[in-house]
Amino acid sequence: MADLSYPLSPGARAQVRSATGKAVDEITLDVAVSDALGPRDVAVSADTLRLQAGFAERGGNPQLGENLRRAAELVAFDDDELLRFYEMLRPARSSAQELDSLAAELSERGAQRCAELVREARAVYVRRGLIA
Repeated sequence: MADLSYPLSPGARAQVRSATGKAVDEITLDVAVSDALGPRDVAVSADTLRLQAGFAERGGNPQLGENLRRAAELVAFDDDELLRFYEMLRPARSSAQELDSLAAELSERGAQRCAELVREARAVYVRRGLIA
């Protein structure tokens, strides 16, 4: 088994940053109660998700690693966009053309893995007759 060091372990904490670049050690209860933190200060960063993906893969869980890599792509999108994507991906909510457009949008904005997942979902929905 590989020698693994979880990204939040003492030796790796310096690499872990929030969406605004705050180090994990800067996010304390004292700082939180002083109202010095905003929502993005405690949001996960793409780099941290990729770090966790590597940890999962080295630990023998490539599926979790791939999910975390897709999540890293999605941090660039705002909440309203994410909710729209979610709604579009629900079975029978979008046409094949709409899912093709969503995949193209994701790809254009750098979310290649997510775009591929939408293409896979589209193919399954067509095969199972779940396209609206």
